[in-house]
Formats: sequence, structure tokens, C-alpha cells
Amino acid sequence: MQRLDVLNGNMAAAVGAALARPDVIAAYPITPQTPIVEYLTQFAADGKIDAAMSEVESELSAMSVVSGASLAGSRTFTATASQGLALMYEPYFRASTLRLPIVMAVVNREMISPQSVWGGQQDSMSVRDAGWIQIYAKDNQEILDLVIQAFKIAEDKRVLLPVNICFDGFYLSHMTERVMIPEQEKVDKFLGKYNAEHLILDPRRPMAVDPLTNGGLLMEYRYKHMKAQQAALDVMDEVDQEYGELFARSYGGAIEEYRMEDAEYALITTGSMSGAAKDMVDTKREEGIKVGLIRMRMIRPFPGKRLQKALKNVRAFGVVDKNVSFGCDTGIVYQEVKAAMYGGNTVPSVPVIGGLGGEDISLEMMGKIIDAIVQAASEQKNSETIWLMVEEG
Repeated sequence: MQRLDVLNGNMAAAVGAALARPDVIAAYPITPQTPIVEYLTQFAADGKIDAAMSEVESELSAMSVVSGASLAGSRTFTATASQGLALMYEPYFRASTLRLPIVMAVVNREMISPQSVWGGQQDSMSVRDAGWIQIYAKDNQEILDLVIQAFKIAEDKRVLLPVNICFDGFYLSHMTERVMIPEQEKVDKFLGKYNAEHLILDPRRPMAVDPLTNGGLLMEYRYKHMKAQQAALDVMDEVDQEYGELFARSYGGAIEEYRMEDAEYALITTGSMSGAAKDMVDTKREEGIKVGLIRMRMIRPFPGKRLQKALKNVRAFGVVDKNVSFGCDTGIVYQEVKAAMYGGNTVPSVPVIGGLGGEDISLEMMGKIIDAIVQAASEQKNSETIWLMVEEG
């Protein structure tokens, strides 16, 4: 029977990782991720998990350790944030292009500078094209569930790619919520034992890893990598459905749709702000405005076809970003959505940027965003980017 507890987001990630029974965990602290590796280190010290803990001197070393362990056939886990993610960029890129099914939590935090330790998605969004799968959680329950599911997705033979489980720093990492903790036996049944076959360092079976590669072979590597990313869209949906049948919690796969069946307007969000967005959708529905919500769970691979289908009947949509796309005067997810809709439903759209540096995105703001979407539809033209909490001048 599942056990009910009250956990912060970092503990939820640590418990999810522990339930997956990793063989090797690399630990290096950085705010607001630090408690994840502290919790896991304590679990190991108390004998609650049988994992080799590697306490490294930097994030670059952390990614190098789990990459080497994965090459040797181990199930691996680590976590980071912000500048830590930036420091590990070289082995981060190598992990995906070597097709290593590592799972890493990214506790989203603003990048330097100006100096900030508060939440923002600029860190993970900036490396979205490094070949990892990226999934974004909305609450602590989903964090725990996604960490478990991430191993199933990563280790699927159609995928064999590393996975980031991303969640908002402080809004989720340090806030507590009720969380259902699955039974260990059922998690074991769901995941099974990881048996590396595609790539393993074994002196009895010599293998060249990451040699100097010519253009033709590199083209093949990239092609297969891209195909594996696309396969992950179907695998994500399958894993979500299987998990729902086993644990009675399902999230909709690559995107979550809320009240979109008859929606004339759509609000698109990522992460923890989606709770306030849902509440405001309900409020606007009571006022007679047919608005729905699409929550982006997967950013890489990007679920373009799912979005096209979900948005096919709306008159306008708006995208709320907690990041910026430098040079475009919008957020990153807005650019991704617009690209996915090119040649499809080219209805008016509203780019919105807010929540930077941990700034709150309130119910009132969500209401104003929906009003702007309705206005864009009536005027039949795109809106200028709306910057929440920034005064002109």
C-alpha cells in the first residue's frame, strides 16, 4: 500500500531516486539543489539504499562520474542547478551523444548574472539542444513520480538517452506538500533491472568509446540520436499510462490538457505556475470565457504534433515563460510553440515573460494574460511581449 507523507520537492526527488535503486550516485551541492544529494547521502549512510556514493569536487566531475558508471553498466543518478549545470556542459553533452541513460534532477535557478539564487528556468532551457530529454514537473508528487518514470524512459531500448527532471527552485524544492510514496515492490516491478547491452566497458569485450569520428559516421550518430528523441514522445505516453495503471496517477504524457475540449482560447504554461493558471481558467470559465490550459511537460523532444492537435480549434493562445530568448524579445517556449504551429493553426498569439528571479506569478496576473489572449483574438493580431512586474520607462 502506498504511504502518505509530507515532503518538500528536493526530498520527493531523493525518495524517487532511492526507489529506483541506482547503483551509483554522484553528489555535489549547489543551491537550491543541495538537499537532494544530502538526503541521498544520508539514505546511503543509514543503509536505506545500496548505492555507491561519489562525493566529487565539482559538477563537471559529478557528470563525469555518472557517465563512467553508466558506461560500465550502472543505473545512475545525480542532480544540479544553474551554474552547476553550466560547469558540467562538456560531459553533459557527451552523456547524451554517447547514449547514456543517466537521470539527473535540475532544480531550476536563474543564471549569473546579476547574482540570484532564486528560481527561473534559464538554466535548463539554455541547454535544451544538448541532446537530453527534458521533462518539467508542476508539484512535488509529480517530481517523485517523474524521477521513477525517467529511468523507465531513459533505459527503453528505443530511447537510451539521459533524462532531466526539472522543477522550480524554492517554489517546489523547498515547499512541502502531501505526497504518496509508492511501494518498493511495485517500483521494482515497474522498472525491472537495468541491463546495459548497447554500450558497456568490459575488459572481456573490448570496445572503443568516443573515438575521433569522421563526418559520415557522425551524421549516422546524430540521425539515430534524433530518431531516439522522437521515439521518446511515444515512450513518454506509454510510461505515463503504465504508471497510472500501477499507481493510479497519470499526467497526460508529453502535455497535460485542462478544459481544452471546447476551448476558444488557450493558456500555455510550464512548471509550478500551472496551478495558479488552472485556478484562473476555472474563474474565467465562470465568467463565460471559454479558456483552457496546456501544460508543457516535455520540452525535449518537443511535442509539436500534440500541440497542433490541442490548439486546432482555438482563436488565440498565450505562452507564459519563466525565461528569455535573447534576440527574439520573447520567451523560449513561446518560440518553440510558434515554430510548431507554423503551417498549421496560425491564430494570434501572446508571448508573456514573468517569474524571473523567483518573482511570483499571481492569479491576478494569470487573469490579465487571459484577457490579453481574448483581446488578441478579437483584434486578429499578435500581441507584443508582456513583461510581468516590469514598469515601462
